[in-house]
Amino acid sequence: EALRGNAVLTTLNLARSNIGDEGAAAIAEALRGNEVLKNLDINEIGDEGAAAFAEALRGNAVLTTLNLARSNIGDEGAAAIAEALRGNEVLKNLDINEIGDEGAAAFAEALRGNA
Repeated sequence: EALRGNAVLTTLNLARSNIGDEGAAAIAEALRGNEVLKNLDINEIGDEGAAAFAEALRGNAVLTTLNLARSNIGDEGAAAIAEALRGNEVLKNLDINEIGDEGAAAFAEALRGNA
């Protein structure tokens, strides 16, 4: 709730916080109503957390940097984020690793038309 109503905080670093998928889903939900957060660093989430962020990316018009490195996002979560990026016009920096061949292919396809 605090993040949703925030009008000042532009960077949130939750790296190494062990937030997990449930915490990631809560943060992602708050991003939908946030109009100022530009940089988010969060890790140690899996496919469910990645899917929640994918949904948030569809409705967020201000987040420019999303760092999901050091997470356990598999092909399914990577594909969800990649699909969300097709409609996102503001995210400029995405750090994600260890996604596998299918996840990488999903990103390649999604970013093919990115101008």
